[in-house]
Formats: sequence, structure tokens, C-alpha cells
Amino acid sequence: MRRVLSAVLIVLAFASPALAVNPSEMLKDPAQEHRARELGKDLRCLVCQNQSIDDSDADLAKDLRVIVRERISAGDSDDQVKTFVVDRYGDYVLLKPPFKGTTLVLWVGPFVLFAAGLWVVFGFYRRRATGSQPPPAPLSAEEQRRLDKLLKEKSP
Repeated sequence: MRRVLSAVLIVLAFASPALAVNPSEMLKDPAQEHRARELGKDLRCLVCQNQSIDDSDADLAKDLRVIVRERISAGDSDDQVKTFVVDRYGDYVLLKPPFKGTTLVLWVGPFVLFAAGLWVVFGFYRRRATGSQPPPAPLSAEEQRRLDKLLKEKSP
């Protein structure tokens, strides 16, 4: 049993993450394939949205992987490949979009939402602490008399 467990641990230690890249898509030159993989890590699958094109099985991700490899094979630099893909699909295709006016919401939005949430929570507790309801009106003489009568009847 110990040997089996050791073998499983060794296999898991050397296991690499499963990527969606098909062998038919891979470039013959290992250096170019490495460049394609590195670029694929930076490009977002537009269908899955939270995966890179290397991790996604979507058809559009496959098309983007093919485009990246075609551009690399054609001799484009990494920047030229990224520029080509961004020109075609916009800044959203980048997993790390640049900081500029059109992507300002992506960079500042989470902080604005967090600050708004803090403001709402602070306002809720502040209103609760100050007591937003007015105190009840004092009992009239008739109400006080009836209350006293009820309390005397209930007491043993």
C-alpha cells in the first residue's frame, strides 16, 4: 500500500496541468511553440471569459490559438501578435488589459464598488446607532390609569 501511495505522489508531483491545445495545433519548432504558449496565457477566451485560450476548449479559443501560431510562423514578434489580436477583438481579449481611458472601469470599478459598499454599511450602522425612529409619545392620563388597573388585576 505504501508503494502505491508513493507512486501516486510521484506521478502527481510531475504532472503538468492539462491544456486544451491539441497536438495538431502545435508548432514543430519548440521555441515558437513556447512563445505561442506564453502568448496564449495572456489572451482571454471570449466565450469562457475567465480562462486563457490555452486552457479553454471553446471553438473560439481554438481559433485564437491557431491565429497566434499562424502569426508566429509568419515571423511576427510577440507584440505584433498581441496587437493583431487586440485590433481584431479589442482590449477585453487581454487577461491583463492596459490602463487607459477605455479600460478605466475594469481597473477602478472594483474599488468604487467596494467604497460604495462600505458607505452603505457605514450609513446603515450609523442610522441604527442614532435611533432613526422618534421615541414613543408618553401615555395619556386615561391610558396610564388603565395600565395601572390592568397591572393590579394581574398581580397576585
